[in-house]
Amino acid sequence: MLRHFRTVISLAALILLVLLVPVAGAQTLAEKVREHTFANGLRLLLVERHESPTFAAYITIGVGSVHETSETRGVAHLLEHMLFKGTKTLGTTDYKREKPLLDAIEAAGERLDALKVRRDADPEQLAVLTGELERLQQQHQQFVVKDEFSRIYAENGGSGYNAFTSKDLTTYLVSLPANKLELWAAIESDRMKNAVLREFFTERDVIQEERRRSYDSNPAGLLYENLLATAFTVHPYRNPIIGWHSDIENLSLAETRDFLHSYYAPVNTVIALVGDLDFEQAVAMVGRYFGAIAPGTPVPPVVAVEPPQRGEKRVTVEFEAEPSVSIAYHKPTLPERDDYVFDLIDMILGQGRTSRLYQSLVVEKQLAASVSTSAAPGSRYPNLFVISAAPRHPHTVAEVEQAIYAELERLASEPVAAEDLVRSRNRLATDRLRYLKGNDGLARMLTYYQTIAGDWRYLVDYDEQVAGITAEEVMAVARTYFAPENRTVATLSKKGGQP
Repeated sequence: MLRHFRTVISLAALILLVLLVPVAGAQTLAEKVREHTFANGLRLLLVERHESPTFAAYITIGVGSVHETSETRGVAHLLEHMLFKGTKTLGTTDYKREKPLLDAIEAAGERLDALKVRRDADPEQLAVLTGELERLQQQHQQFVVKDEFSRIYAENGGSGYNAFTSKDLTTYLVSLPANKLELWAAIESDRMKNAVLREFFTERDVIQEERRRSYDSNPAGLLYENLLATAFTVHPYRNPIIGWHSDIENLSLAETRDFLHSYYAPVNTVIALVGDLDFEQAVAMVGRYFGAIAPGTPVPPVVAVEPPQRGEKRVTVEFEAEPSVSIAYHKPTLPERDDYVFDLIDMILGQGRTSRLYQSLVVEKQLAASVSTSAAPGSRYPNLFVISAAPRHPHTVAEVEQAIYAELERLASEPVAAEDLVRSRNRLATDRLRYLKGNDGLARMLTYYQTIAGDWRYLVDYDEQVAGITAEEVMAVARTYFAPENRTVATLSKKGGQP
């Protein structure tokens, strides 16, 4: 259930979004969204949709891996897991009896962690402490009720219960029948106030295995991780959301708890409710359950600024897998005008079978088996435009790379035809409307832009901004950013093979 979504919010469909219904006389998004900010800083966004007796609920906390320090790398992703473990009333058979055992487990785990990092650690003492921790954890199982959040939601008609952590934020989501709003408010406010980080050390081991599976033994994950770590020198976007192995094994329960209590709080939280609800009743219900929670500490801004890149960077990853290449260019993020232009460039170059790169590399020249484009790894701070491709045998990564540069040069030197611009805008609008059709998609979009852009109204003039982009602007942006000195190239090749 718990998955690591590396680019979950970087989909093109999430960057578009303006009108809810394109019918004459219908309300616009700006008219339909109603909002309320509580005294503790919690912000509620609500859209009433009475077509179906259900609602989607998104809780987004504006804290992600970009906000971690060198001592806490990986903690946001770890907390995503831990916040499914329950509270003082959920996930336990008897918290009063459980608490002393939790304290003993924490003390034993801290002693073991402290010994592990010592070069002169006594193996016998390590074995003794490991055995003590395992014994306490086994004893603790008598108090643990597994997956109680999931069970309660499922028994009450819930669906899609999940969570994800990104570079920029953390989100918990579920869809429920409309008459279960109070159940949702009771569960989620309890999680915010009374989360218990039970099974910490066993879950930390689970995440180590997740890292091995998703990165160390996964060629795509390994290439992506090396691409980011090479492209960014200073900015924390260079670090993996899941953390490096040494980060995970050294995260302490005390550090994790401090991070939770500081930032997973109303002042950093946006809630979106979309569906068969009444605004005034929802405000009263959310206020009743969340209103008395302490505000918490505002997430500090990231002050690290990535310096301009002054030359091409290259990294080769050796792995027993078919070769591939990823090329990244530094670019601005929203609300910069050039970021809108990149949305069109993304559509023109790499989205779908009619895109330029697909037609040129896959269909016409048959150099590549696949090619795609995306923005990564986050959107709160300046990010990357990434082009990824896999050569078709017997062609090489070098051939594919040169063919990509030829298409980028074409984009920088030849105006995009008017009909191609119109087609790309139409596809952006179609993707937007398709995404907005469901309560889930709209709720996600509202919390995302409120968190990343600081105001969901960033969406309101999106179509107007994109409609004003000219072929000359596309060329200018391509010339500015698709420069050799601004790119990072990561290639995957077999050991001893040619990249």
